[in-house]
Amino acid sequence: MIFALLCRVIKEEKYAARRAILPMLQAEEDERFVKEWKKYLEEEARIMKDVPGWKVGESVYNSGKWMPPATGELRPDVW
Repeated sequence: MIFALLCRVIKEEKYAARRAILPMLQAEEDERFVKEWKKYLEEEARIMKDVPGWKVGESVYNSGKWMPPATGELRPDVW
């Protein structure tokens, strides 16, 4: 009985610690994403500079729906 209670207390403490650190981890990921996105846009501008009418960062798909960007490496083949 005491062992089960102790396990539950430890588990709750672990989850509380995770909840406390989550906003910081999300902020770090957001910062990393913005840096990578800027690199991606600079590379796109460099590659497409001679294409008339090309707008850097504009979607090539015309669905009208916003899709969240994928996490992780944006363009590993470029970097």
